[in-house]
Amino acid sequence: MKFGCHISIKNGYLGAAKRAVASGASAFQYFPKNPRSLSVKDFDQEDAESCKSFCEEHGLISVAHTPYPTSLTPTEDKRELTIFSLLNDLEIANTCGSVGVVVHFGSQISKTDPLASYHLMLDMLNSVLRQWDGDCLVLLENNAGTKGALGTTFEELVQVRNLCEYPEKIGFCLDTCHAFASGLWNGENAEELFAKGQELGYWEELKIIHLNNSKYPTGSKKDRHANIFGLGHINEEQFETFIPSTLLKEIPFILETPDDEGISHKEEIEMLKQKWG
Repeated sequence: MKFGCHISIKNGYLGAAKRAVASGASAFQYFPKNPRSLSVKDFDQEDAESCKSFCEEHGLISVAHTPYPTSLTPTEDKRELTIFSLLNDLEIANTCGSVGVVVHFGSQISKTDPLASYHLMLDMLNSVLRQWDGDCLVLLENNAGTKGALGTTFEELVQVRNLCEYPEKIGFCLDTCHAFASGLWNGENAEELFAKGQELGYWEELKIIHLNNSKYPTGSKKDRHANIFGLGHINEEQFETFIPSTLLKEIPFILETPDDEGISHKEEIEMLKQKWG
């Protein structure tokens, strides 16, 4: 099994990959540019290509995550900026050899038209992917249930992909904290979850799992990550029903857990490898 964590690019893309290996990781996630901005980055092509070569040499899988302001349901004044920013993220990640760019499912934009958000999401995805011909995928991530509670079900995620003009350019990222917070996975229904995903064809398109515990109970709709072992509301027995599934054996598990609450990512990765590796 492949376990990893989110890593800063303060020392460049190659530096992030080297830090991942030093942490005992076999996969890592990174922000391709400033995580608080939608600005387009004139990135170091040689550094990104070196990252790709290093990852191939060490069997390391990487994935990028869009900056925080990125939304597939933006306000009109942010629409073009978001499209250019996401295309920039895809270009950087593709050069780094990453499997995809994670982007959060959209938010509710209308109190009177429940379909407005989905229409805007599809328009945004089509606008971006019409201009994109690289190997890097857009990876839709499930939501925790906040901001209108969109993107909390497999049905929504799969349907948006199916309705897009370029479904082959879209995959999925499953966040365990978000699934727990939304009630999609309550810790006791893993068998039902796997069956539903198989029925809809979700697991075939899943590329990355964000492995996070939750600081709040299931159904809370609060997106607050906790460390995996003993520090959150998802216990080891519940993770045991999920992590070792044969459906997930090829999927990298990426930690987005706190690195400053008594356990480092390096220590947490080692514990995961000992428990489930």
